[in-house]
Amino acid sequence: MTRRIAVAERRARLARRHRLAPVDRAASPVEVAESLVALHATDPATVHLAAAARLREPDVAVVERALYDERTLVRMLGMRRTMFVVPRDVAPLVQAGCAIDIERKQRALLVQHLGQTGIPDLEQWLRDVEDGTVRALKARGSARAQDLADDEPRLRTEIVMAEGKPYESRGYITNRVLFLLAVSGRIMRGRPRGSWLSTQYEWWTTEDWLPGGLPELDADTARVELARRWLRAYGPAQMSDLRWWTGWTAAQTKRALAALEPAEVDLDGIPGVLLPDDTEPEPDPGPWVALLPALDPTAMGWAERTWFVGAHRAALFDRSGNIGPTVWCDGRIVGGWAHRADGEVAVRLLEDVGTESATAVHAEAARLKEWMKGVTVVPRFRTPLERELVS
Repeated sequence: MTRRIAVAERRARLARRHRLAPVDRAASPVEVAESLVALHATDPATVHLAAAARLREPDVAVVERALYDERTLVRMLGMRRTMFVVPRDVAPLVQAGCAIDIERKQRALLVQHLGQTGIPDLEQWLRDVEDGTVRALKARGSARAQDLADDEPRLRTEIVMAEGKPYESRGYITNRVLFLLAVSGRIMRGRPRGSWLSTQYEWWTTEDWLPGGLPELDADTARVELARRWLRAYGPAQMSDLRWWTGWTAAQTKRALAALEPAEVDLDGIPGVLLPDDTEPEPDPGPWVALLPALDPTAMGWAERTWFVGAHRAALFDRSGNIGPTVWCDGRIVGGWAHRADGEVAVRLLEDVGTESATAVHAEAARLKEWMKGVTVVPRFRTPLERELVS
C-alpha cells in the first residue's frame, strides 16, 4: 500500500532537514549548504542570510572564510543557469550533471550571434578567444573582466541584437565568453570587491582557485547522485519538482530517479517519491519561526509550493517566480519582511499565528536587525510586499 504523507509531516521534514528548527541548527556554513544541497547565490546577500538563519552562531566572517580562504564552499553556475554556492564535493556533480548541458546550448547560441561578424571558422575562433582569455587570467593570477579584455582584445568583439528594432542593443562578447568559461568549469569567481553584498568578483582559473581543479564525472552518474542528495533534503516531492530544480529534461529526470528506485508516496492525492531508505516519519521539531531571505533555497526548492505558501503567492513572488523575504512559522510562510534604509526590519504577518509565535517573529526581526547593522539589504528581485514595507 502506498504510504500517505500529509502536509504536516512534509513541514516537519522541511524544518529538520533544512536546519530551521532550533534543535537542528548547524555548526558551520558547509553543514548548512550540505543540508540544502546548494545555496542560491544570484543575490549575494542570500548566501549570508540563508546561512545566518540556520547557524547556531551566525557570522559573516565565518561564511567568507569558507568561501574565500578555506574554499570548502564554491560559487558556480549550475541548475537552471543560476548562480549557486555549493560544498566543494558537490561542485563536480553540478558541473557534470547540469553545467555541461548549459555550456553546450549557450556556446551554440553565441556562435549563432557571432555569425553577423563575418569571422571565418567561428567555432575554432571562439575556442581560441577562450584559450587566450584563460592564458591572460593565468598570467595575472586574478583579474576583472575589463583587465582580461585589455589582454585579449577579441573579447571586445561587438555583436548587435535585434538590429533595426526599437529594442536593438549592442555589446561586447566579454561577459558571454566569461560565462562560457565559467560554465565549462575553466574559471571561477573569487572574492568580491567590497562588502558581502558586492557582485564585483575577480576571476580566477579553476586550477588556481581549487588546486586539483574539478574532477571530471560521468554526466548520468552525477545526475543520479545530485538527485539522491536533493531527495534527501527536499523529499517527498513530485518528479516535476526535481525536474524544475535541476533544469533537466524529462528523460534525464526519469533516468536519474529510476537509478535510485525511489519509494512511491501519496502527497494528498498527488504522486510523490522518497528515497527507499528514508520513509520513516520525521520527529516533531517543535515550534519554530524564521525570517528567510529573498531566493532562500527552502522557498525555491520545489516547483509546487502551495503546501507551504498557501494564499500568499501574489504578495511574496515577483512575476518571474522569484520569492522575496519571507516569515515562516512551523513549516509554512505566514508573512514577509523588508530591510529599511534606517536599519529597521519591518515585518508583516499575513495570517494569525497566535500571540506566542508573533512574539517570536518580532524577536527574530530584532535579532536580524542587529546582525545586519551597518548594511542595507535590498533584494535583487523586488516583490509587492517587500516594496510596500520599505515605502
